[in-house]
Amino acid sequence: MSQQVTPSSLLQVLQHIQRPTAQDITQAQRLFHGRGHAYPNLHHVTIDWLPPVILITLFAAEAKQAIAALAEELQKLLPEATSIQLQHRYEKQGPIDILHGEPIQQLVVQEGDLRFQIQLGKNRNTGLFLDMRNGRQWVQQHASGKRILNLFAYTCGFSVAAIAGNARSVLNVDMSSAALKTGRENHHLNKQALCNVRFEKLNILKSFGRLKRRGPFDLLICDPPTFQRGSVNIERDYPKILRRLDEFMAPKAELLLCLNAPELGRDFLLHHMAKLAPGYTCMQDIKPPAVYKEAEGKGLDILYFKN
Repeated sequence: MSQQVTPSSLLQVLQHIQRPTAQDITQAQRLFHGRGHAYPNLHHVTIDWLPPVILITLFAAEAKQAIAALAEELQKLLPEATSIQLQHRYEKQGPIDILHGEPIQQLVVQEGDLRFQIQLGKNRNTGLFLDMRNGRQWVQQHASGKRILNLFAYTCGFSVAAIAGNARSVLNVDMSSAALKTGRENHHLNKQALCNVRFEKLNILKSFGRLKRRGPFDLLICDPPTFQRGSVNIERDYPKILRRLDEFMAPKAELLLCLNAPELGRDFLLHHMAKLAPGYTCMQDIKPPAVYKEAEGKGLDILYFKN
Protein backbone atom coordinates (compact mmCIF):
# COMPACT_ATOMS: atom_id res chain seq x y z
CA MET A 1 0.00 0.00 0.00
CA SER A 2 1.33 3.45 -0.90
CA GLN A 3 2.16 5.99 1.76
CA GLN A 4 0.14 9.20 1.70
CA VAL A 5 2.22 12.36 1.84
CA THR A 6 1.02 15.73 3.15
CA PRO A 7 -0.78 17.16 0.06
CA SER A 8 0.22 20.76 0.74
CA SER A 9 3.91 19.87 0.41
CA LEU A 10 3.80 19.15 -3.31
CA LEU A 11 3.65 22.77 -4.48
CA GLN A 12 6.85 23.47 -2.55
CA VAL A 13 8.60 21.84 -5.49
CA LEU A 14 8.10 25.08 -7.40
CA GLN A 15 10.43 26.94 -5.04
CA HIS A 16 13.32 24.78 -6.23
CA ILE A 17 12.73 24.69 -10.00
CA GLN A 18 14.19 27.16 -12.46
CA ARG A 19 13.19 27.41 -16.08
CA PRO A 20 15.98 26.02 -18.31
CA THR A 21 18.01 28.67 -20.08
CA ALA A 22 17.53 29.34 -23.78
CA GLN A 23 20.66 27.25 -24.38
CA ASP A 24 19.35 24.29 -22.35
CA ILE A 25 15.67 24.32 -23.23
CA THR A 26 16.17 21.71 -25.97
CA GLN A 27 18.08 19.34 -23.68
CA ALA A 28 16.64 16.41 -21.73
CA GLN A 29 17.23 17.04 -18.03
CA ARG A 30 15.95 16.60 -14.52
CA LEU A 31 14.26 19.73 -13.20
CA PHE A 32 13.69 18.58 -9.63
CA HIS A 33 15.18 15.70 -7.65
CA GLY A 34 13.58 15.01 -4.31
CA ARG A 35 14.92 11.48 -3.94
CA GLY A 36 18.11 12.74 -2.30
CA HIS A 37 16.16 13.91 0.76
CA ALA A 38 17.56 17.42 0.34
CA TYR A 39 14.07 18.96 0.47
CA PRO A 40 11.75 18.24 3.43
CA ASN A 41 8.54 16.34 2.55
CA LEU A 42 9.53 16.08 -1.13
CA HIS A 43 11.59 12.88 -1.19
CA HIS A 44 8.86 11.19 -3.20
CA VAL A 45 8.95 13.58 -6.19
CA THR A 46 11.03 13.96 -9.33
CA ILE A 47 10.31 16.11 -12.38
CA ASP A 48 11.98 15.62 -15.77
CA TRP A 49 11.97 17.73 -18.90
CA LEU A 50 11.92 15.48 -21.94
CA PRO A 51 11.11 18.05 -24.61
CA PRO A 52 8.25 18.49 -25.28
CA VAL A 53 7.10 16.38 -22.28
CA ILE A 54 7.16 17.24 -18.59
CA LEU A 55 7.24 13.98 -16.62
CA ILE A 56 6.29 14.12 -12.94
CA THR A 57 7.16 10.94 -11.06
CA LEU A 58 5.68 10.18 -7.66
CA PHE A 59 7.04 7.49 -5.38
CA ALA A 60 4.12 7.95 -2.95
CA ALA A 61 0.51 8.96 -3.46
CA GLU A 62 -0.54 12.61 -3.59
CA ALA A 63 -3.90 14.39 -3.56
CA LYS A 64 -5.39 14.97 -7.03
CA GLN A 65 -5.89 18.68 -6.30
CA ALA A 66 -2.21 19.15 -5.46
CA ILE A 67 -1.14 17.28 -8.61
CA ALA A 68 -3.44 19.37 -10.80
CA ALA A 69 -2.15 22.59 -9.24
CA LEU A 70 1.47 21.53 -9.79
CA ALA A 71 0.78 20.64 -13.43
CA GLU A 72 -0.84 24.04 -13.98
CA GLU A 73 2.19 25.87 -12.60
CA LEU A 74 4.62 23.74 -14.59
CA GLN A 75 2.74 24.59 -17.77
CA LYS A 76 3.24 28.27 -16.98
CA LEU A 77 6.94 27.68 -16.34
CA LEU A 78 7.42 25.73 -19.56
CA PRO A 79 4.76 26.73 -22.09
CA GLU A 80 6.80 24.79 -24.67
CA ALA A 81 5.48 21.59 -23.09
CA THR A 82 2.81 19.93 -25.22
CA SER A 83 2.31 17.11 -22.72
CA ILE A 84 2.45 16.84 -18.93
CA GLN A 85 2.44 13.28 -17.64
CA LEU A 86 2.38 11.69 -14.20
CA GLN A 87 3.98 8.36 -13.37
CA HIS A 88 2.86 6.49 -10.24
CA ARG A 89 6.07 4.65 -9.35
CA TYR A 90 4.60 3.42 -6.08
CA GLU A 91 2.27 1.20 -8.11
CA LYS A 92 3.50 -2.10 -9.50
CA GLN A 93 3.72 -1.28 -13.19
CA GLY A 94 4.41 2.42 -12.73
CA PRO A 95 1.36 3.53 -14.79
CA ILE A 96 1.27 6.97 -16.39
CA ASP A 97 -1.60 9.48 -16.49
CA ILE A 98 -1.86 12.33 -19.00
CA LEU A 99 -2.44 15.52 -17.01
CA HIS A 100 -2.30 17.96 -19.91
CA GLY A 101 -1.96 17.91 -23.67
CA GLU A 102 -0.94 15.09 -25.96
CA PRO A 103 -0.61 11.40 -24.97
CA ILE A 104 2.97 11.16 -26.21
CA GLN A 105 4.48 7.71 -25.67
CA GLN A 106 7.53 7.70 -27.94
CA LEU A 107 9.90 10.58 -28.54
CA VAL A 108 13.53 11.39 -29.26
CA VAL A 109 15.43 13.63 -26.85
CA GLN A 110 18.68 15.52 -27.13
CA GLU A 111 21.57 15.26 -24.66
CA GLY A 112 24.52 17.37 -25.69
CA ASP A 113 25.05 16.50 -29.35
CA LEU A 114 23.56 13.01 -28.94
CA ARG A 115 20.00 11.77 -29.41
CA PHE A 116 18.15 9.02 -27.57
CA GLN A 117 14.80 7.26 -27.79
CA ILE A 118 12.39 7.63 -24.89
CA GLN A 119 9.35 5.46 -24.18
CA LEU A 120 6.68 6.57 -21.74
CA GLY A 121 4.10 4.24 -20.26
CA LYS A 122 5.56 0.98 -21.53
CA ASN A 123 8.14 0.31 -18.79
CA ARG A 124 8.89 1.78 -15.40
CA ASN A 125 12.03 3.41 -16.82
CA THR A 126 12.08 5.70 -19.85
CA GLY A 127 15.16 4.26 -21.57
CA LEU A 128 17.63 6.97 -20.51
CA PHE A 129 18.92 7.59 -17.00
CA LEU A 130 19.40 11.34 -16.82
CA ASP A 131 21.63 11.17 -13.75
CA MET A 132 24.27 9.43 -15.89
CA ARG A 133 24.66 12.41 -18.23
CA ASN A 134 28.13 13.36 -16.94
CA GLY A 135 29.27 9.73 -17.18
CA ARG A 136 28.25 9.57 -20.83
CA GLN A 137 30.00 12.86 -21.45
CA TRP A 138 33.17 11.51 -19.81
CA VAL A 139 33.07 8.43 -22.02
CA GLN A 140 32.64 10.54 -25.15
CA GLN A 141 35.70 12.56 -24.16
CA HIS A 142 37.90 9.56 -23.27
CA ALA A 143 36.88 6.80 -25.70
CA SER A 144 39.12 7.60 -28.65
CA GLY A 145 40.93 4.53 -29.96
CA LYS A 146 39.78 2.28 -27.11
CA ARG A 147 38.24 -1.20 -27.18
CA ILE A 148 35.29 -0.85 -24.82
CA LEU A 149 33.27 -3.40 -22.88
CA ASN A 150 29.87 -2.06 -21.81
CA LEU A 151 28.35 -4.37 -19.20
CA PHE A 152 24.68 -4.08 -18.26
CA ALA A 153 24.41 -1.95 -21.37
CA TYR A 154 20.64 -1.38 -21.17
CA THR A 155 19.77 0.87 -24.16
CA CYS A 156 23.47 1.50 -24.93
CA GLY A 157 23.74 5.17 -24.01
CA PHE A 158 27.39 4.69 -23.09
CA SER A 159 28.01 2.94 -26.40
CA VAL A 160 26.50 5.82 -28.37
CA ALA A 161 28.74 8.23 -26.44
CA ALA A 162 31.79 6.02 -27.02
CA ILE A 163 31.30 5.79 -30.78
CA ALA A 164 30.71 9.55 -30.89
CA GLY A 165 34.09 9.80 -29.15
CA ASN A 166 35.80 7.66 -31.82
CA ALA A 167 36.11 4.42 -29.86
CA ARG A 168 37.85 1.63 -31.75
CA SER A 169 35.07 -0.83 -30.85
CA VAL A 170 32.28 -1.43 -28.34
CA LEU A 171 30.80 -4.68 -27.06
CA ASN A 172 27.41 -4.15 -25.40
CA VAL A 173 26.25 -6.93 -23.08
CA ASP A 174 22.83 -7.12 -21.44
CA MET A 175 20.21 -9.75 -20.64
CA SER A 176 17.39 -7.80 -22.30
CA SER A 177 17.04 -8.23 -26.05
CA ALA A 178 14.47 -5.41 -26.07
CA ALA A 179 16.92 -3.01 -24.45
CA LEU A 180 19.67 -3.97 -26.90
CA LYS A 181 17.25 -3.47 -29.80
CA THR A 182 16.65 0.07 -28.57
CA GLY A 183 20.41 0.40 -28.29
CA ARG A 184 20.80 -0.37 -31.99
CA GLU A 185 18.12 2.19 -32.76
CA ASN A 186 19.94 4.78 -30.63
CA HIS A 187 23.06 4.26 -32.72
CA HIS A 188 21.04 4.64 -35.91
CA LEU A 189 19.46 7.82 -34.53
CA ASN A 190 22.95 9.29 -34.26
CA LYS A 191 23.90 8.10 -37.76
CA GLN A 192 26.58 5.82 -36.33
CA ALA A 193 27.77 2.81 -38.32
CA LEU A 194 27.58 -0.49 -36.44
CA CYS A 195 30.60 -2.15 -38.03
CA ASN A 196 32.56 -1.72 -34.77
CA VAL A 197 29.64 -2.21 -32.38
CA ARG A 198 28.41 -5.57 -31.10
CA PHE A 199 25.31 -6.43 -29.07
CA GLU A 200 25.20 -9.67 -27.10
CA LYS A 201 22.32 -10.92 -24.97
CA LEU A 202 24.13 -12.72 -22.18
CA ASN A 203 24.02 -13.41 -18.49
CA ILE A 204 27.24 -11.61 -17.66
CA LEU A 205 27.90 -13.65 -14.54
CA LYS A 206 27.89 -16.86 -16.59
CA SER A 207 29.83 -15.50 -19.57
CA PHE A 208 33.34 -14.65 -18.37
CA GLY A 209 34.84 -17.15 -20.80
CA ARG A 210 33.17 -15.41 -23.73
CA LEU A 211 34.30 -12.00 -22.49
CA LYS A 212 37.85 -13.32 -22.35
CA ARG A 213 37.60 -14.51 -25.97
CA ARG A 214 36.18 -11.14 -27.04
CA GLY A 215 38.88 -9.18 -25.22
CA PRO A 216 41.14 -7.77 -24.17
CA PHE A 217 39.41 -4.44 -23.55
CA ASP A 218 40.94 -1.07 -22.78
CA LEU A 219 37.94 0.42 -20.97
CA LEU A 220 35.25 -1.32 -18.94
CA ILE A 221 31.96 0.44 -18.27
CA CYS A 222 29.93 -1.37 -15.63
CA ASP A 223 26.53 0.06 -14.68
CA PRO A 224 24.50 -2.74 -13.10
CA PRO A 225 20.98 -2.51 -11.73
CA THR A 226 20.92 -2.58 -7.95
CA PHE A 227 18.63 -5.59 -7.99
CA GLN A 228 17.05 -7.53 -10.81
CA ARG A 229 14.96 -10.48 -9.70
CA GLY A 230 16.42 -13.76 -10.86
CA SER A 231 19.60 -12.31 -12.35
CA VAL A 232 21.44 -9.60 -10.42
CA ASN A 233 22.03 -8.89 -6.75
CA ILE A 234 24.66 -6.18 -6.81
CA GLU A 235 26.04 -6.72 -3.31
CA ARG A 236 26.64 -10.37 -4.13
CA ASP A 237 27.53 -10.10 -7.81
CA TYR A 238 29.65 -6.96 -8.31
CA PRO A 239 32.65 -8.59 -6.58
CA LYS A 240 32.37 -11.56 -8.96
CA ILE A 241 33.07 -9.20 -11.85
CA LEU A 242 35.86 -7.28 -10.12
CA ARG A 243 37.85 -10.37 -9.14
CA ARG A 244 38.00 -11.50 -12.80
CA LEU A 245 39.08 -8.25 -14.44
CA ASP A 246 42.49 -9.65 -15.38
CA GLU A 247 40.80 -12.27 -17.56
CA PHE A 248 39.37 -9.80 -20.08
CA MET A 249 40.97 -6.40 -19.49
CA ALA A 250 44.18 -5.25 -21.18
CA PRO A 251 47.27 -4.09 -19.26
CA LYS A 252 46.90 -0.45 -18.22
CA ALA A 253 43.14 -0.75 -18.62
CA GLU A 254 40.65 1.79 -17.32
CA LEU A 255 37.37 1.20 -15.51
CA LEU A 256 34.24 3.28 -15.13
CA LEU A 257 32.39 1.62 -12.27
CA CYS A 258 28.87 2.81 -11.47
CA LEU A 259 26.77 2.08 -8.40
CA ASN A 260 23.31 3.33 -7.53
CA ALA A 261 22.73 1.59 -4.22
CA PRO A 262 22.32 4.05 -1.34
CA GLU A 263 22.77 1.35 1.27
CA LEU A 264 26.22 0.45 -0.13
CA GLY A 265 27.80 3.68 -1.41
CA ARG A 266 31.21 4.34 -2.93
CA ASP A 267 33.02 2.61 -0.05
CA PHE A 268 31.59 -0.68 -1.28
CA LEU A 269 33.42 -0.25 -4.60
CA LEU A 270 36.62 1.06 -3.01
CA HIS A 271 36.74 -1.82 -0.54
CA HIS A 272 36.23 -4.55 -3.12
CA MET A 273 38.60 -2.97 -5.64
CA ALA A 274 41.34 -2.79 -2.99
CA LYS A 275 40.73 -6.41 -2.09
CA LEU A 276 40.08 -7.97 -5.50
CA ALA A 277 41.86 -5.69 -8.01
CA PRO A 278 44.58 -3.85 -6.04
CA GLY A 279 46.46 -2.92 -9.20
CA TYR A 280 43.83 -0.31 -10.01
CA THR A 281 43.84 3.19 -8.51
CA CYS A 282 40.76 5.35 -8.13
CA MET A 283 41.53 8.48 -10.13
CA GLN A 284 38.27 10.42 -10.14
CA ASP A 285 34.70 10.66 -8.88
CA ILE A 286 32.38 11.69 -11.68
CA LYS A 287 29.48 13.53 -10.11
CA PRO A 288 25.95 13.57 -11.53
CA PRO A 289 24.45 16.92 -12.62
CA ALA A 290 24.07 19.50 -9.84
CA VAL A 291 20.28 19.09 -9.70
CA TYR A 292 20.80 15.66 -8.08
CA LYS A 293 21.27 17.03 -4.57
CA GLU A 294 21.92 14.45 -1.87
CA ALA A 295 21.49 15.29 1.80
CA GLU A 296 23.05 12.04 2.98
CA GLY A 297 25.64 11.38 0.26
CA LYS A 298 23.85 8.22 -0.86
CA GLY A 299 23.21 8.94 -4.53
CA LEU A 300 24.75 7.66 -7.73
CA ASP A 301 28.47 6.86 -7.60
CA ILE A 302 30.62 6.83 -10.75
CA LEU A 303 34.27 6.01 -10.05
CA TYR A 304 37.10 6.05 -12.60
CA PHE A 305 39.95 3.60 -11.98
CA LYS A 306 43.19 3.14 -13.87
CA ASN A 307 45.57 0.18 -13.83
